[in-house]
Amino acid sequence: MKSQRETAIVIGGSMAGLLAARVLAEHYARVVILERDTLPAAAANRKGAPQGQHAHALLGQGRRIMEQYFPGLTESLVQQGAPLGYGRFFSGGGYFARSPQMPPTLYVSRPCLEAEVRRRVRSIANVEVIDGCDVLGLMADAEGRRVVGVRVLRRHAGASAEVLSAGLVVDAGGRGSRTPAWLEQLGFAAPAVELVEVGMGYASRLYARKPDDLDGDLLINIAPTPDNRRACGMIAQEGDRWIVTLAGYFGDHPPLDDAGFRAFARKLPTPDVFEFISQATPLSDPVSFKFAANQRRRYEHLADFPNGLLVVGDAICSFSPIYGQGMSTAALQVQALDECLAQGQTELPRRFFRKAATAIDIAWSLTVGNDRRLAGAPLPAPKRLLNWYLGKFQVAARRDAEVAMAFLMVGSLFAPPASLLRPRIVWRVLAANLAGPGPTRQGRNQAAHPSLST
Repeated sequence: MKSQRETAIVIGGSMAGLLAARVLAEHYARVVILERDTLPAAAANRKGAPQGQHAHALLGQGRRIMEQYFPGLTESLVQQGAPLGYGRFFSGGGYFARSPQMPPTLYVSRPCLEAEVRRRVRSIANVEVIDGCDVLGLMADAEGRRVVGVRVLRRHAGASAEVLSAGLVVDAGGRGSRTPAWLEQLGFAAPAVELVEVGMGYASRLYARKPDDLDGDLLINIAPTPDNRRACGMIAQEGDRWIVTLAGYFGDHPPLDDAGFRAFARKLPTPDVFEFISQATPLSDPVSFKFAANQRRRYEHLADFPNGLLVVGDAICSFSPIYGQGMSTAALQVQALDECLAQGQTELPRRFFRKAATAIDIAWSLTVGNDRRLAGAPLPAPKRLLNWYLGKFQVAARRDAEVAMAFLMVGSLFAPPASLLRPRIVWRVLAANLAGPGPTRQGRNQAAHPSLST
């Protein structure tokens, strides 16, 4: 039931904020999104989301949740030119086998997806968007135990700070969220922060796309390994374009000049991307982005937290972008928010942060586990054994579609990592390794699996 007396405020109008606003509109009489940028009416890159210029993946679980809240979303994006189909996943020395059970993946640019979601959120009668404004801080009640609004400053000449009252404030302000500092100003402890450094740099470039490129497949996803810590997502997009994002860890970053960009691609563990970009027509110059570390703020561990305040999206946890988990994990958190609000307001922060932590755990364990392996960090014996198994798993996935499917279900956030240790899967991994390593290149007549991650 909606509270007819209360307003909910969302700080940040990016994907997590838009999804949060969609859910809050079911529970509050009025929802206000506050965004620093002046939001574009159509699909466009913007200053507050520089990652929009790079490859993005909407994992299967994320698309399922978004479709639930925005019925017909996939169809609308396909009508705008976003392709729907299959891709190729390269890891551990070869391409994974195709699983006929996996549905096709939607390939769409971040600006296009965000614009469509924003259009739908703006159409909700009780949602208001105030862009071009800065949130200066939180407002608390006399006892300092409940957040009751925010102070804002609109970005136009002659504006002065004003207070917007709210029954709930949701911070979706991204990795640079100021909630930890605001908590300390209110007399609460800031959350502990877990960092896993990666020193990642990546560069992206657009190319013209023809129908027969890659024999009709829509993605090449090259995962980093300890032997080659370079990665690539080559993804089809609307507008008959490819976006090619090259990435490297720990200072090994792709150059931005044409020759350097191609030379970096040439040292990927499969030559397919280099061969493509060597003959394709570029539509843009390469653009760069750097990412220092995975970051997770452990709000679920705080013993005391003010009522009337929540945090979602990258403001809680941000991952190495090459895994493509950010938008889908935000969708899982917002789904958790919806479920918690349906149960009432009692102890809402405690319940939400615990439920959000569970939603984050799968993606966090996958990302951090692999990034620590890439870093060569010393590991205890059980984890060394697990890494040995995962190496064998990747070999098996090249020839066994059921093993590949099990991996994809985890990578698309439908299944927990422990599902890779089911007896049937372990047996198939061992059997496939006894049969040999399987194919390494993706040929015209070989199966290309439908990847849901990048």
